[in-house]
Amino acid sequence: MRVRRPWGVALLLLALAAAPAAADTSPSPSGDSSGDSSGDSSGGTETAAPTEAGTSFRSAAEIGAGVRATAQGSTGDYLYWSFPADATQRATVRASVRLPEEHAGQTWRIDVYDGLRRRQACQYGAQSRTAAAGAASVELACVLRTVRGWAEPWADDPLPGTYYIRLSAAGLPVADAGRAISAEVRVETADAGGAAAVDGALSEPLVPGIALRAPSDTTDDATDDTTDDTTDEGGSSEDAAPPVLAGTAPEDGWSSGRWTDRWLWTGAGGLLAALAGVWGHTLTRGRGRPGA
Repeated sequence: MRVRRPWGVALLLLALAAAPAAADTSPSPSGDSSGDSSGDSSGGTETAAPTEAGTSFRSAAEIGAGVRATAQGSTGDYLYWSFPADATQRATVRASVRLPEEHAGQTWRIDVYDGLRRRQACQYGAQSRTAAAGAASVELACVLRTVRGWAEPWADDPLPGTYYIRLSAAGLPVADAGRAISAEVRVETADAGGAAAVDGALSEPLVPGIALRAPSDTTDDATDDTTDDTTDEGGSSEDAAPPVLAGTAPEDGWSSGRWTDRWLWTGAGGLLAALAGVWGHTLTRGRGRPGA
């Protein structure tokens, strides 16, 4: 009976180790594609879907995962949106452009940039598509690589932080310039789990305005010389704060470099190896004893 006891202990410990690991590898709620146009707060801090797009990186409209953003514009404009992406997440950007009733052939494309404004390549998807003359709309998609928690300075790997979407028309005929169009953009994220985790983490995510944050003591010293002038003109020094240009962040915060489920699987593997060694030792010891 003593030979069978390690098997019961092994099954119990394996069940305890595998249960949280299976829960961690489930898709992120922010990747749910069933959200409506009113907005889904599971992937970001914003609950309302924006109805306008920015015209540059600095004025990009912020959207969260699962939120369908809409915008009105003109052919020839650059339309910008931004969204957060954390480590081990794979983002899919989808765009739909409703074209004028009468138009010539047009080529539309979506480009995605990271927090350093480096253009990120799409793994697959129709990133660029040509709409035939008179087509009612054009659909675009871009599936990005999985975001890494850390990378070498020379690498162009996607890192945690803000990502920018740029929607534009390439090779636009002169006759179609300035025509009214409407666009819809949606970002979906899926969690790749511990399989995509790396041994490293950024000190701060690549979010606009992060370099403008300073310790409170240095900020107070730097503003001492200017507070008198601002208060005399009716300004309030108490309301002054370092500007932060990005307000969208994952609901659970930036989790780069935190605990991942791969440690649970590593521990479970080590435990099974130890139990296998105990079981093998028990078998060989039993065979070596005469009359056992």
